[in-house]
Amino acid sequence: MSPRRNEDTVNATAEFPALTTADRCDRCGAQAFVRVELSAGTDLMFCAHHGRQHEERLREIAVSYRDESDRLSV
Repeated sequence: MSPRRNEDTVNATAEFPALTTADRCDRCGAQAFVRVELSAGTDLMFCAHHGRQHEERLREIAVSYRDESDRLSV
């Protein structure tokens, strides 16, 4: 008899929730629209302006890069 697969296994990678109006840019304090997860398990948040300004370098060092700035055009 082969072992059963556990379909309820939780993925070890944490998924950050969507950014809210309470989330603030680590650079200037404006509302955050970009969240960058680093390999150390920490995250940085940036407004759309600072997220774009530093995007190239952030993508190089990020484990994940989440940009929600498209919400600004709504």
